[in-house]
Amino acid sequence: MRNRVLFNPCRVPIPVALLDSPWVRHAWSGIDPAQVWDSHVHLAGLGDGGSGIEIGRQLSSLRHPLHYAQRLFYLNASGAHRAPGQVDATYAGRLLSLCDAMPAGFKALLFAFDRFHDEAGQANRERTAFYIPNEWAARLAAAFPARFEWAASIHPYRPDAIDVLEAVVRRGARALKWLPAAMGMDPASARCEAFYRALAAHRLPLIVHCGEEKAVRGGHTEHLGNPLRLRRALDAGVRVVVAHCASLGKDVDLDQGEHGPRRASFELLLRLFAEAQADGKLYGDISAITQCNRNVAVIRTLLERDDLHDRLLQGSDYPLPGVLPLTWPSALARNGLLPADAVPDLCSLREHNPLLFDFTLKRLLSWQGRAFPVAVFHTRFFFQKSGV
Repeated sequence: MRNRVLFNPCRVPIPVALLDSPWVRHAWSGIDPAQVWDSHVHLAGLGDGGSGIEIGRQLSSLRHPLHYAQRLFYLNASGAHRAPGQVDATYAGRLLSLCDAMPAGFKALLFAFDRFHDEAGQANRERTAFYIPNEWAARLAAAFPARFEWAASIHPYRPDAIDVLEAVVRRGARALKWLPAAMGMDPASARCEAFYRALAAHRLPLIVHCGEEKAVRGGHTEHLGNPLRLRRALDAGVRVVVAHCASLGKDVDLDQGEHGPRRASFELLLRLFAEAQADGKLYGDISAITQCNRNVAVIRTLLERDDLHDRLLQGSDYPLPGVLPLTWPSALARNGLLPADAVPDLCSLREHNPLLFDFTLKRLLSWQGRAFPVAVFHTRFFFQKSGV
């Protein structure tokens, strides 16, 4: 029983009866699967399959036991732990099979992940937790265009940053992914200005992790994830997506100075949403908001704020929905956010398909009669430059 609580058995295939669950049917009601792109999907591996993936000491050494254990949970959740020596290919294959179990048209946006770079724009492998090359994400998307799109990752301090940006745009990247606390860039720095102008010219959205980062760290760089540091990007005309809606941790209220009081990162994001330069440019993805380390008040606020619903995008944060201890449907039900009768089917669904689990869970969320509208899940329009 203990293993069932901690480790995902990754069962296949999904039983027909579970797919025909009234809760799953409700989740797809009114949804056009061809408009659903899961906007937050991580690639992972060990670099054992020609992918170019690199894993730093933070995730590969027992000297960092917490992060080492986190990596094992991520691989378990993806089913890749079962294939020693073929982890990269198994991870990608399992993800493809999960997408293939979704209705035709559904796609996953695969994230590349650049290395930590120093102030001189040089890669620092010692401070890099992991590296997912743009090439690997692009190859997977090109090989399986019916199920995968991809987001590039480029550190703006790199001397070749704009040249690389031009190259990934030509290869069909749909977005750019940053995690400042792990990569070492300051979104508020003037050094990003030229890169922001290039992003805006290409209408390529920038997905930025804000708030506290639990999975990886670059060392003494947590302050770089402050949502208020995104103002320079918005002023430059960049469409910015704040990952997880900055739903974890606290940041300095920079409007009261560099040593101002610390406030919930989510509170700072809500302030940013209200600013004029954010109109039509600032968005949030709802990945990870249902994890047990988040305050349920965040979910309630996002459900209540109808004015924000056209600025929210569905994302799963895969493989994390498959990590059993991270999401407790029963606790969400006790807090009045889920129908209690849906909990058994949701828990079973997670053991078969974490993508479908996360999608169904988010579709079932409600608070005092308010739920996320279909538009939150119809994300394709946002990532296609034409808007259709």
